[in-house]
Amino acid sequence: MLKSWLFLLLAIVSEVIGTTALKLSEGLSRPGPAITMFVMYGLAFTLLAFALKGMEVGVAYAVWSGLGTVAITLIGVYWFDESLTWTKTLSIVLVVAGVVGLNLGGGH
Repeated sequence: MLKSWLFLLLAIVSEVIGTTALKLSEGLSRPGPAITMFVMYGLAFTLLAFALKGMEVGVAYAVWSGLGTVAITLIGVYWFDESLTWTKTLSIVLVVAGVVGLNLGGGH
């Protein structure tokens, strides 16, 4: 079970790196970031597949999408100077609450 969570965490990190590279690729017009994006997305989905061997798909996907969304939102705010409004902040809190709720709801 712990191994599945480690795979999931690595999958999330890979996906966040891939999404950041996607932004940096400027519509896939910059080869370095574009290649990085493809490699990191491939790695992310491979690691997610390994994680799913030992955990429920609903919980894994909620954690994957929730933590990935929070991470990429924060990267957008701090690295790409995107706005952080009260609505975005509340939405991040709700995403985290949803992930915690799914885990507490018997997804172990």
